[in-house]
Amino acid sequence: MNKIEIKGISKQFGNVWALSDIDLNFEENKIYGLLGRNGAGKSTLLNIITNKIFASSGEVRVNGENAIENDHALKNVFLMSEKNYYPNNMKIREIFKWSKEFYPGFDMDYANNLAIKFGLNINKRVKELSTGYSSIFKIIIALSVPVQFILLDEPVLGLDANHRDLFYRLLIENYQQNPRTIVISTHLIEEVSNVIEDIIIIKDGKILKNESVEELLSKGYSVAGSAAAIDDFITGKNVISCDSFGGLKTACVLGKIDKTQIPQGIEVNKLDLQKLFIQLTNV
Repeated sequence: MNKIEIKGISKQFGNVWALSDIDLNFEENKIYGLLGRNGAGKSTLLNIITNKIFASSGEVRVNGENAIENDHALKNVFLMSEKNYYPNNMKIREIFKWSKEFYPGFDMDYANNLAIKFGLNINKRVKELSTGYSSIFKIIIALSVPVQFILLDEPVLGLDANHRDLFYRLLIENYQQNPRTIVISTHLIEEVSNVIEDIIIIKDGKILKNESVEELLSKGYSVAGSAAAIDDFITGKNVISCDSFGGLKTACVLGKIDKTQIPQGIEVNKLDLQKLFIQLTNV
């Protein structure tokens, strides 16, 4: 099976361990959410996978091959980085052309079509782009390259709400037409919750959670109703968050629920991924 295997990866910067003994697999044809607070180690991990930086210890294998300085293995991986690695004076259409040189299967027609959808002027130079459009042209390249593994590091940085919505719709459409492994590293938990299949949470350079979104969310539930009814219902339970609006209240609770014991007037829903993330990373 095609996959990226991360075995015992650690990275030290001075006296700080950015990553500590990470074991992780990115399996074939899945969309992952790589989640963590700022400084958790997400970008460091993606940069190690793609040889932008090197680990202090451990190993990365792509489709069974050691990835260190291995062009044959790394040709299957594309990283859209938060940083800009493109020449500032180069026009976007020229970057598309060079992407075609490095990736012969680069879909030029698709890239130009996405540029139109996003309203990106491909005759502009990199240095002339806003933060949002800088992210957009890198998104377009990532979706147009013919690789097995796409790593997206904070892909919606600077994008307005309409462009973020367009990105997520195009990502799903692209994945359905050309299934592959996509890793989205982000701190915008609520936005990606309906896109990702598996979730990896990093805290202080260590893996905190690595499971399917469905499995993680099955560990709790949310309830909504009148403040008095909710307060009575959650007494003695493991409550991770409460929100009140007027006389109404919503609470997120860890643990199993017996739906036959739900009082009338209380609505039960799935656990909120963002609230669970906050609780897990604040502990």
